[in-house]
Amino acid sequence: MTTLTEMATKDYLREEIPDIRPGDTVRVHQKIKEGDPSSTSGQVKERIQVFEGVVLAKKHGKGISGTITVRKISQGVGVERIFPIHAPFIQKIEFVKRAKVRKAKLYYLRDAKGKKARLKAKEFGVAVAPVAQEETKES
Repeated sequence: MTTLTEMATKDYLREEIPDIRPGDTVRVHQKIKEGDPSSTSGQVKERIQVFEGVVLAKKHGKGISGTITVRKISQGVGVERIFPIHAPFIQKIEFVKRAKVRKAKLYYLRDAKGKKARLKAKEFGVAVAPVAQEETKES
């Protein structure tokens, strides 16, 4: 049974969003508008700004209010941004790599420095053991 709010927000949900989890390194392409439309020239320029970092948290589920918190280190200073994943100004979200984590919220990375701030890389795909060929016996 769908509620009235689900029916109203169904048209605004994005379908091309990858499976994002905490510990993933993602590249978020955001549309930025520069300029002042109320000025005499009235020119507004649009450009795409890319923010690449580690996903610390995913909140509010898969609905219209779902968000991800992305953190990166820029010139020695930690920068965090919260992106609503279904917002129209998000051009695309690119998946870069996945890390093995054991927590749903990685807020401890805010205080971690050096080796403690590293996450272990996780292998993509499933490793398949080589199949030994059975020797057929002829009687």
